[in-house]
Order: sequence, then C-alpha cells, then structure tokens
Amino acid sequence: MNFKHLLLAASIGLASSLALATPSVDDIIHTANYKTYYKGQDGKAKVKMTITDAQNRTRTREFTILRKDMPTSDEIANHAYQGEQKMYVYFNRPADVNKMVFLVLKKLEADDDRWLYLPALDLVKRIAATDQRTSFVGSDYLYEDVSGRNLSADTHTLIGEDDNYYILENTPVDAASVEFSKYVMYIHKTSFLPIQTEYFDKKGVKYKSYTALAVETIQGHETITKALAKNLSTGSSTLMEYSKVQYDVGLPDEIFTERFLRKAPRKYLR
Repeated sequence: MNFKHLLLAASIGLASSLALATPSVDDIIHTANYKTYYKGQDGKAKVKMTITDAQNRTRTREFTILRKDMPTSDEIANHAYQGEQKMYVYFNRPADVNKMVFLVLKKLEADDDRWLYLPALDLVKRIAATDQRTSFVGSDYLYEDVSGRNLSADTHTLIGEDDNYYILENTPVDAASVEFSKYVMYIHKTSFLPIQTEYFDKKGVKYKSYTALAVETIQGHETITKALAKNLSTGSSTLMEYSKVQYDVGLPDEIFTERFLRKAPRKYLR
C-alpha cells in the first residue's frame, strides 16, 4: 500500500493491531461483503464512469443503480444478511447507451440471472454465466464486479495484517472458470471496506487492481464514493464516481422484473 492509501485509511479511522484482536477469516470476509454490497435493505446511487485508454482518450457513462436485498436482517454474525439480491442499472448518457438497462437477480446457490436490454434493437439479451467476467459496457469493470462475486466461489486465507489492513488472499474453487489465479484484498480494519484489490494471472503476474479513492459516511454507512480500476496489461483505467447515494429508499419488488427493462421506473431514477 502506498502513501495515498495510508492517507485514505487515516481519513476513515486508524485501527491498531495491538488494540484489536484479529477476527476470523469468515468474520472478515462476510463483514466486508456486507459493507460493500448489502448496506441497508435497499439503496440507490448516481454513477459517473470515466474510461481512459492507453492513449489517454476518455469516454464516459452515466447511470443510476437501484439495489434491493431479499433478507430482512442486517445481522452479519450468522450470515443472516446474505441472500438473494436484485439490482437494476439504468443508463442515461451518452446517447448511444441511453435507456439501456442491466438487470441482475443475484443468487447464493446457483448462477446469477443477468439480462441486458438494448433499446436500439428493442432486444433483451440474457448474459450467460460464462460471460460474467467480461467487460461491463467497455470499462475495466466486469459484469461480476457490479453485483459482486459469490463468496463460496473462492477460498479465503488471511496472509497478513498491519496497523490498518487485514490482507486476504482469495483463490478460485474452480480455477478453469476464471482468468485469474488469485486476488489479494486489503480490507480496512475499522470500516471493513476493501480499499485495494489486486488480481494475478495464471503466471502469478499482477494484471489488474481496484482502489478506493474516497469514502464518505452516508446515513451511518461508510460508503466508497470514488474508485479506480486499472488494467495493467492494456494501460486502460476506469474511474467510478458515486453521488446522491441513499439507503432504505423503499424500492418495490416489481421494478426488478423483465417488464421494467422496457419501461423505466422513472420515479426511482431521479
């Protein structure tokens, strides 16, 4: 971790390994999963995505994310928070992606259901499980990054810690199904947010990283509001900036159905 990351750690509260007993790997990974993907019973955010290629040329995407959890508990200890989850991503800029929709029904015991609505063709496209680790709308994020990777897909090992971070190495259970051999996460000891994640290819070479650049407390939840993905192989990067973040909005179930792929729930997208 470099100096900038240590400054970010300071901004969300330093923790001391001498003052805190190290929790179990199960507690660390589930708390991080909850803090990253399950805060509140539902949530929404405006997102601006800036994609920069190796020649420093940029493209932008703007969209709104709506998310609803099926569990009614926020308890982490018994994994009660974890369950099926619904996600609706509505694109509004630029013009070539306006009204495009990405819908996810996230499952624990089976592959997630994912659909992409392409308005120019009036076509609903099912995204196969084998396509989950492909680029999300031309960015350095993958479809799986948007909704989160199932914890049971990897084996998690605590390989170290310092004053600020628990360092976890994660290896895929089914190595043939993914392009990486492992990924290492630096999880902040106080917020339990993954501040940096580094992916390594089959030869053990780091080829991609995700870094949290800003964290804000919103409705009592520490929330990453700016993050950067870097592809070290191609030289491209993608900046994600979150605004108008809200939790416990009261989103109805009907939004997360095929009907609303073609008919956007504008009341909840404002």
